[in-house]
Amino acid sequence: MIPFSMKNGTLCVEDIPLPEIAARYGTPCYVYSHAYLTERARRFTNALDGAGKGKALIAFAVKANPSQAILASFAAEGLGADVVSAGEIQRAVTAGIPPERIVFSGVGKTAEEMEYALKIGIGQFNIESVPEIEMLAEVAASLGKVAPVALRINPDVDAHTHAKIATGKADTKFGIAAEQALSAYEKVACYPSLKIQGIASHIGSQITDLAPFEAAAQRIHEIIVALEKAGHPIETADLGGGLGVRYKDDQPEPPSIEAYGEMIKRVTKGWNCRLIFEPGRSLIANAGLLLSKVIRVKESKTARFVILDAAMNDLVRPTLYDAYHEIKAVTPAVDYYHADIVGPVCETGDIFARNRHIPTVKADDLMALMSAGAYGATMASVYNSRPLVAEVMVSGDKSSLIRKRQSVEDLMRDEQKPEWL
Repeated sequence: MIPFSMKNGTLCVEDIPLPEIAARYGTPCYVYSHAYLTERARRFTNALDGAGKGKALIAFAVKANPSQAILASFAAEGLGADVVSAGEIQRAVTAGIPPERIVFSGVGKTAEEMEYALKIGIGQFNIESVPEIEMLAEVAASLGKVAPVALRINPDVDAHTHAKIATGKADTKFGIAAEQALSAYEKVACYPSLKIQGIASHIGSQITDLAPFEAAAQRIHEIIVALEKAGHPIETADLGGGLGVRYKDDQPEPPSIEAYGEMIKRVTKGWNCRLIFEPGRSLIANAGLLLSKVIRVKESKTARFVILDAAMNDLVRPTLYDAYHEIKAVTPAVDYYHADIVGPVCETGDIFARNRHIPTVKADDLMALMSAGAYGATMASVYNSRPLVAEVMVSGDKSSLIRKRQSVEDLMRDEQKPEWL
């Protein structure tokens, strides 16, 4: 399914021309295709059907996009949620995801977050250190509860991705070293308030090669075998997420969901445990774009600048990761030129593309920053007192505002002056 396509010379989302979205909701705004994200969820479910013991749990990585509308869409498809904070747990439950389908990851869970998660009955805690084991045991005991525990094991596998989103090497903050796995599980077994349920691993994000996934799974299986020999049966194996997507039109396609599923079924054949997966970007990235309007085109001696009303605070990936996003003119002209595409924020780093070959544009033309559905709105800030932008979901010829545009008054609502001023 292609969520965004040219029809009669205009870029459309499903059946709606983007100029209609801009006229109704204003710019900048995020725009999502409901049909696309639903299709991706179903493809993941189908591709992993039959992997492991029983029905695999597809737990959407809420960090990728925590929108209530998106979470509710995935809940309707039977997906769970991979979360890293109490806030994400609350978002998932509010959107209709049952607590038993929630997996709580993250290296910095607080006692308060653990208590909240235990009280609502989440499905699994992915624990990442010995001190965290001790804290969870104490919190669970104080509530008279038994916490279902998986230990996140760091397999020391190179995911061949951007250094800032690689999480499976030994020198990262994530997980427990593989050689310490047995002693960590022995410690869990000492606490009546903890139940050994599973094992977990996550090696990174935007991975475009299946080999690291296979290597990590094989390493995890070796540990499962050793644990079971030591008397610690494993009921679940969380193999994480990280499958990449294509950001550039001329890039090769990353492995498909189906190819990933076939590899998983081959590697995990005979595993006697339920499998859990945590896809995020691969479900939602190409379901969304950031729609923006040209404020003006500025010419200098050395460069041409297309200045948009969207900025780095709205989509920080190009600034933070030097990430590439296709940028399309919504109603492209015949002529092309090279230009830097920038935002209005007072930072030289507020740039979406440098010397990009694009159709000529002028003030008030619309441009679309593609593949912005993941790690876009969720990482936005209000730098320069720029309110968070609107978000819109489209289904066929219907559109709906799923997050209203903030106002400056919204930004200041919780602020107050000290009494001496």
